[in-house]
Amino acid sequence: MSEGLATRAIHAGQGPDTATGATITPIYLTSTYTQAGIGHDHPYEYSRTGNPTRTALETCLAALEGGAHGLAFASGSAATAAVLSTLRPGDHVLAGDDLYGGTYRLFETVWRPLGVEFTYVDARDPGAFERAARPSTRVFWLETPSNPLLRLADIAAVADEARAAGARLVVDNTFATPVFQQPLALGAHVVVHSTTKYLGGHSDVIGGAVITDDDELHERLKAYQNSAGAVPGAFDAWLVLRGLKTLTVRMQRHAENGARVAAFLAQHPRVHDVVYPGLPTYPQRDLAGRQMSGHGGMVTLALPGGHREVDDFVRALRLFSFAESLGGVESLVCHPETMTHAAIPAEERRRRGITPGTVRLSVGIEDAEDLVADLEQALEAPGHG
Repeated sequence: MSEGLATRAIHAGQGPDTATGATITPIYLTSTYTQAGIGHDHPYEYSRTGNPTRTALETCLAALEGGAHGLAFASGSAATAAVLSTLRPGDHVLAGDDLYGGTYRLFETVWRPLGVEFTYVDARDPGAFERAARPSTRVFWLETPSNPLLRLADIAAVADEARAAGARLVVDNTFATPVFQQPLALGAHVVVHSTTKYLGGHSDVIGGAVITDDDELHERLKAYQNSAGAVPGAFDAWLVLRGLKTLTVRMQRHAENGARVAAFLAQHPRVHDVVYPGLPTYPQRDLAGRQMSGHGGMVTLALPGGHREVDDFVRALRLFSFAESLGGVESLVCHPETMTHAAIPAEERRRRGITPGTVRLSVGIEDAEDLVADLEQALEAPGHG
């Protein structure tokens, strides 16, 4: 019998503790493990290599994404770096051009100087990957929905292009989460997450994850994880594991509130270009319906007055906190131009569609009417219009 997602989130990798019967996975705060003797090793020997709390998290992450293997890392950037560690000088990566600024920074300031080549394409067009692929292309990299403009890529179609090119398709599933999107089932080879965001869900931990069905790739990534050591401590792993238990119910509320906020903003005369996959005006609505089972809690908009109007807006907000990150129970507002995407050169930001007036909302799980009222009063505050 195949268990549902909510059941897996609570039980996968999280049976009663064999030593004590504890219902909740213990936090194993140990760096080392006592062995019985030479040739009689315990399954764990050193917590950089493996820790029971981390194992529980990795098992649960794999189960949620429908993958065979999961690996937990100290951050989303560390997870990205792990995947990139499989590349060698001269290898080529094709990436969607709307992506997290930290990923762009890793690509351009760490891996490009090491000889890995990167090309950015409009991921809304699967044919763009076919046209830009080279014999040296090893990875196709997608964010869908993308950060911050919430553009979609057709995972199944791009997966076909990746196979034709002899490349792996990597999908950053941070925004949708496995609740609303299952990239491996659509043909992706690898899924990455910043577990800092929705999976942890409470803005109190930093983490990342890589999930795959590829046995050989998993062994390479596991060897890298052990060698590089960018692993979460036991307490951080436990915090993400605790967050996963409520992931499905939180995501439903995020989506309900996101839809309500997007609908309000879409009819407000002082707001331009509201982007949310659940809006009737969303240009990729058909793809969203085929590929996603829900639309999430991220909403992007534009204020015509640029930096000054955005500053007035965020200063007037009372419930939305002006902060980087996303996916917590509390609502956040972010200015990509000066925050999450500042690492991307201004000319490149403009080309991709990020303007001084672009605002990204991470809609939390507060009462929706309170969030709408907060946005309304901030838009009516002095300095607007």
